[in-house]
Amino acid sequence: MNFKAQLKGALLGTMLASTAFHGAFAADDTIKVGILHSLSGTMAISETTLKDAMLMLIDEQNKKGGVLGKKLEAVVVDPASNWPLFAEKARELISKDKVSAVFGCWTSVSRKSVLPVFKELDSVLFYPVQFEGEESERNVFYTGAAPNQQAIPAVDYLMKNEGVERWVLEGTDYVYPRTTNKILEAYLKSKGVKAEDIKVNYTPFGFSDWQTEVAAIKKFGSAGKKTAVISTVNGDANVPFYKELGNQGVKAEDIPVMAFSVGEEELAGIDTKPLVGHLAAWNYFESVDTPANAEFIKEWHAFTKNDKRVTNDPMEAAYIGFNMWVKAVEKAGSADPDKVIEALPGVTVPNLSGGYASMMPNHYITKPVLIGEVQENGQFDIVSQTPEVVGDAWSDYLPDSKDLIADWRMPMNCGNFNVTTGKCGGKGS
Repeated sequence: MNFKAQLKGALLGTMLASTAFHGAFAADDTIKVGILHSLSGTMAISETTLKDAMLMLIDEQNKKGGVLGKKLEAVVVDPASNWPLFAEKARELISKDKVSAVFGCWTSVSRKSVLPVFKELDSVLFYPVQFEGEESERNVFYTGAAPNQQAIPAVDYLMKNEGVERWVLEGTDYVYPRTTNKILEAYLKSKGVKAEDIKVNYTPFGFSDWQTEVAAIKKFGSAGKKTAVISTVNGDANVPFYKELGNQGVKAEDIPVMAFSVGEEELAGIDTKPLVGHLAAWNYFESVDTPANAEFIKEWHAFTKNDKRVTNDPMEAAYIGFNMWVKAVEKAGSADPDKVIEALPGVTVPNLSGGYASMMPNHYITKPVLIGEVQENGQFDIVSQTPEVVGDAWSDYLPDSKDLIADWRMPMNCGNFNVTTGKCGGKGS
């Protein structure tokens, strides 16, 4: 075991115990919570549901008496799938609306846009979507999956269970797919996959003319080796992508597609009959069979007054992040961001799949990895589930990252500590 792996193991073994503490408060006060999700534009197909989920969670918490005896007040803004506007709206939430925490962003480019604002104004962001890692910020808590909690286990599944030897890495052209695919290329090559057996392609946000791209995938898959597509296509481009897969007869038994950004919400707008058997890797599916999930779905249907509204993985990540924030506020006896940031590492809350999520000192959480097959009804049949995996902020497969760890506790207090040089600051934290 290398030194980095030993340190990661030590971090898991020394998580702080979480103890609730209720401090003094003004009973007539409220605590404002910011919701920063696109309600219009190309990402609205995915992000509107997270806004609704947050409103439900806040409503449920208020029914329990709020937090520290204070009512929670949601402040909702629409950054409209416009990445610079995310920063503007974040500044507005923190400076003008005086929110105590912000729950938001979906794409990595939106998260990167707001990072300087949260650092400058010393507020706290909970980010609920799977992403590329390669980042650990004091002011951000990452409740979505890092690549070692989604992308790499998905590749392992395809190698072991499908015998895949050729790989199409198909993504939307921005930081999450590009960095994730860089990690996956390095990982595949470490497993003996040759460069000529890896095809990488990117298309813009909102891309709709998939005929040529899908034809190229079919051609690449006709070389006599089992081929799979790893899809980091994001947002509403998934609808025409999957439609064209069906049009061109790309079946799961021939060229399976493993998606990282397609869940129940995205499938709700697609004819799923031609897609049965294609795959997705997440940390939660609506089809998880646990009492906690059944209750969550029941609450969701009651809140939305719509029994057909589905749940999905980023909703569970938002659920975990919100409950961690509540617990940390109670532990700190205050909603002050600095005190909450200090209180969060070690906080543990139930997830919806029967286990527990713990906030690690690198500001990532523990998550199980689930693989699901698309069913005709738009749900997923879970074919694989791992125990909880610790999120790795820095990939072991990239030369510039393999020696880096993050630990925001004192005395390290660093998002990019180099275990070889013994210094903080090997990369931008």
